[in-house]
Amino acid sequence: MKFKKSLGQNFLVDQTMLSRISETIASLNATEILEIGAGHGALTQAMGDLNQMNYYICELDDRFVEVLKQQFPSVKAIFHEDFLRFDFSKIPHQNFSIIGNFPYNISTQIIFKIIENHLKVDSMVGMFQKEVAKRICAKPKSKDYSVLSIIAQMYYDCHYEFDVPNTCFEPVPKVTSGIISMKRKPLDDVSFEYHQVKKLVKAVFNQRRKTLRNSLKSGQIQYDQTVFEPYLALRPEQISLAEFLHLSQYIQ
Repeated sequence: MKFKKSLGQNFLVDQTMLSRISETIASLNATEILEIGAGHGALTQAMGDLNQMNYYICELDDRFVEVLKQQFPSVKAIFHEDFLRFDFSKIPHQNFSIIGNFPYNISTQIIFKIIENHLKVDSMVGMFQKEVAKRICAKPKSKDYSVLSIIAQMYYDCHYEFDVPNTCFEPVPKVTSGIISMKRKPLDDVSFEYHQVKKLVKAVFNQRRKTLRNSLKSGQIQYDQTVFEPYLALRPEQISLAEFLHLSQYIQ
């Protein structure tokens, strides 16, 4: 089959790397799994005996849907649709894990969809372009620390697992990939408003070289001067996740 650039298709064909990814997934001890973009089923095959789990696939490319149905009859359901429009209520489990070799062109959107459905998605192992993977897992005071880092780490413990060289793919992409894992934090620890945090971090990271005092000067966000005062001389990459969560409670 010809690969579709429009779907960001680069298929992992290296068996050693597939085994390493499946071992990382196995460490989650997940029995309910949704694989995004299974393609010709290389990762699905590497997962082993699917009868031991409730395994689902979301695949947009109609050329692969029938192939996957024939090759993996023990898969509970194959949803022929765009994951970004996928209704999570179709998975009949309170919690499940998401895995996949994610298309580079929608990988950030996939993360945001997972986060917005964090009550159902308790873990994830996925492949991203290395730069995106690094941003998801980045800590304060690093060049990779960004809006994506903060939004992902609000709900999940994120870990960069290992690199995947471009030679492991067909066709060969121009970039290195990276595997990350995300495990949901205890829900009792959540004491913030998602949209407030997102509003604040997008505003300040939009001008990341500026201090908070200057990036908030436009007046689009009203904030409590007393609470913000200790942070106004700092750039956004100097402020921790916990501090952003705290500050987000004092904006309008």
